Amino acid sequence: MTPTEPATLAPADQGAAVRPPLPVKMVIAGGFGVGKTTAVGAISEIEPLTTEAAITEVAAGVDDLSHTPRKTTTTVAMDFGCITIDPTLKLYLFGTPGQERFGFMWDDIVEGAVGGLVIVDTRRLDDCYAAVDYFEHRQIPFAVAVNAFDGKVEHTLDEVRWALDVSERVPVIVFDARERGSVRDALLVVLELALARTEG
Repeated sequence: MTPTEPATLAPADQGAAVRPPLPVKMVIAGGFGVGKTTAVGAISEIEPLTTEAAITEVAAGVDDLSHTPRKTTTTVAMDFGCITIDPTLKLYLFGTPGQERFGFMWDDIVEGAVGGLVIVDTRRLDDCYAAVDYFEHRQIPFAVAVNAFDGKVEHTLDEVRWALDVSERVPVIVFDARERGSVRDALLVVLELALARTEG
């Protein structure tokens, strides 16, 4: 090569092509006003897509607002966000609507998901029974995440497990839906469950 010739890289020097991260679908479920939209918004690396609608007087007569008096909107279809866990893995998060009248959407939202995070408000545990039953009946790995409203929970994790009648194989954890790191840790619990299922 003469000094006037441009330097060129041999194919081996160009390095291997960088693969995009593997897309993985995960569902965030639970009752009305438990923190699903908040959790997606806290962790998503993109502006989350939400389908929030104002709570009308009619809806207020159907949905129990006694524990969420400041709530003025509700999810009517789904929430969507994503987070890159590492260079090999990217989570696509789908939050379900919490009201039973929107339950017909669940099959479409959950299809293809590796697992679910069921968010629980211990002040009204009965609101999450439907979500727990859904994942159990379809044998989809899931974890129960108790949202620490105002930094506290009303019942111990053992009491929550007993009340929900979930097996010892289902992790029951405490998290804060407002905190990015806390949401990440909860999602990683579900990922570990899904990985154990595929390896088993």
